[in-house]
Formats: sequence, C-alpha cells, structure tokens
Amino acid sequence: MVRAQPLARLLLLCLTHLSPPGACDVAGGAGSVNSLPAAGSARLAPSFDAATPKNVTALVGKSAYLSCRVRNLGNRTVSWIRHRDLHILTVGGYTYTSDQRFQASHSPHTDDWTLQIKWAQQRDAGVYECQVSTQPVRSFFVTLHVVDCDEIYQRMFSDAVPSARILGGPDLHVDMGSTINLTCLIQFSPEPPAYVFWYHEDEVSGRKQVISYDSARGGVSVVTEKGAATTSYLLVQDAAPADSGRYSCAPSNADLASVRVHVLNGERPAAMQTGSAGLSDSSRAIALLLVASLLHARLRSALLAS
Repeated sequence: MVRAQPLARLLLLCLTHLSPPGACDVAGGAGSVNSLPAAGSARLAPSFDAATPKNVTALVGKSAYLSCRVRNLGNRTVSWIRHRDLHILTVGGYTYTSDQRFQASHSPHTDDWTLQIKWAQQRDAGVYECQVSTQPVRSFFVTLHVVDCDEIYQRMFSDAVPSARILGGPDLHVDMGSTINLTCLIQFSPEPPAYVFWYHEDEVSGRKQVISYDSARGGVSVVTEKGAATTSYLLVQDAAPADSGRYSCAPSNADLASVRVHVLNGERPAAMQTGSAGLSDSSRAIALLLVASLLHARLRSALLAS
C-alpha cells in the first residue's frame, strides 16, 4: 500500500536498478531528468546554476553523482568538501582523501564539476559543499541521501495486512504413493513470522491436529525460508487415502490459509475425466483442428494426384 509520493519515487528508483548494468545510478544526479539547461551568462564573476539538483538520492552499493555547475569559472578552482568532518575531498581534478571511492570528474569545455562516490554507504549521507576559490569563497550545497531497497519495500508495505496463502488451491489432487507438496507464502509482514504451524483436518471425522514431524507416520518434512516474503514448504511422502483432507498453514503473524488435498486411488475427479463426454472446450477445439488438418492433407493429395 503506497502512502506517499516520496516513497513511490524511491520504489521506482529501486525498480530502475533491476535493469542491466549501465543504467543511471542515482536520482537527481548527472544525466537525470533534472539535467541543467545550457545557458549563457553575461556576468564575469563565477556563479552557480540554480537549477542544479540540491538533493541527490543514491542506493546502497551503487554510485552517487553530485553535480555542481559553475558559470564563468575562469582560472578559479572548484573543490568538494564533506561537511560531516570538513574534509576536503577533491580540488580541481585531484582527490585529497585516502578513500578511493571518491573521485572528481570534469569534462573539458563544460561547466560541470561532478563528485562521484562509488559503492555508496549509508554513512556517506549528508551535506557536501561545492566551493569556488573566489574571495570570499562561493559555495553550493548538495545533500546526499543513501537508501536501502529492502527498507523502501518495508516502508511501502508497512500498512499492508500480513497474509498467507497456499499456492495451487483451493483443491489439489495427487496420486496415491506420490508426494504431497504444499507451498505457503506469507507476505506484507513487517518482520518474518516467529513460527509457521501446519495442520491436517480429516473432513470426515472432523479431527484436526498439528502435523508432527516425528509422528509414527513418518515421511513428513517442513522447510521454511524467511525473508521479506516468507515461504514454508510441507512435504508428505508416499501419500495414502488417510492423508486426504484440509491442510492449513498458520503463521504466527497472519490468519491461516487452507487447501483441500484429495489422494486418488486410481480414480479421477470429474474435472479430470477423459472421453468424449468429458472433453473440455479446449480439447474439442484441438480435436476439430486435427480433423481439419487431416482432411486438408487428403484433399491436397487428391488434387496433386489429379
């Protein structure tokens, strides 16, 4: 559930980075839709282009690009300073820090002076100053925000109600002697469930019990993978008619989800019957197509023979 446009923009940024390498690494940085229009200036004193983005958002582990566009620079020098510790990062095209993630770039005959931060980390967030060596100095400030996509997804769906569902329901049919394989998906939870219980209910007797992995029946196993979406797998080997019934997945933080399992002893349900009386519309269409193709082939052969 999307609550605010800023979160939607951040989610779009995360989705953009699922594209192949070479895509733009930041929002609002160099090459973004906020790229600055070329404009001349009649003033001789250096000045900053007011349209340059003052807020840049980068993803953890990606490159961040902080732009500074200076008009009429002349023989002055552009420096980048990190405000957190007042550390001078770059002067002109030279880097003055042992952190090799920082690099200054400037294309000849342009007004752009860009600070690149490779493999951005959340500790890199903060204010950066683009400074021109005039007297007194002139400065342009850029605020860098570094976000984690996992956190964005968490915030986007923080108001969603946790839910569970078993894939393939509401009815599953398996042959006797095969393996019952059920998958329960738990979504929209602020954190993974503390536990996931599986229940089996005999719909004839109405008896419902927690599925025990160490029961006398044996051949039962559960694998649960926790994450942004939690998946729990139930495997019941060598299915027997007694294994038919309703199976429920009950996570600690969501309502349970259920599915009916039918263990077949050689029979087939009506939906799986074969024969002319039980053909589906799609089966009839395929049969008619085969007949038409056969008739066409025979007609073609007759025409060629004549």
